[in-house]
Amino acid sequence: MKRLFVQMAAYNRWANRRLYAAVADLAPDEFTRDLGAFFGSVRGTLNHLIVADSIWMERFTGERFIEVKGLDFIPFEALDDLASARADMDAWIIDFVAGLDDAALEREFTYSTMTAGRFTNRQADMLQHLFNHQTHHRGQTHGLLSLLKRDPPPLDLLYYIREMAQDAGR
Repeated sequence: MKRLFVQMAAYNRWANRRLYAAVADLAPDEFTRDLGAFFGSVRGTLNHLIVADSIWMERFTGERFIEVKGLDFIPFEALDDLASARADMDAWIIDFVAGLDDAALEREFTYSTMTAGRFTNRQADMLQHLFNHQTHHRGQTHGLLSLLKRDPPPLDLLYYIREMAQDAGR
């Protein structure tokens, strides 16, 4: 099971780098324009991912990345600051996953949400949620880039797997 999460953490960083490279080409007004997505804009959606990852990583580790003031909180106004935070978060997730063993993945833990109360779940299931949540909102951002008449990059896991195999000479 750990191998899967190591792969997902690496894929997560790969996909975020590709997405942020595409977002870097947006004009400032495009980056902040409310396009009717759940978190409004590209900036709002990408900030939500940092916020959500911060919440989950604090639950997993007890360490805080940023102070969260709500699921729609915008801790990083500027794209450069957001991209730097994303790179730091992705590195933290990779390091965290690398330190897990099967026992840690099977461990149940109890946490409180901002909106729905207290829950107890297996760490592996919640880690899978973290990666699935990333994919969900990257997909929304991908769609927002299309609305802005930009070419969104391919982000399918299959592209990552093929690229890693090519890099390994397979």
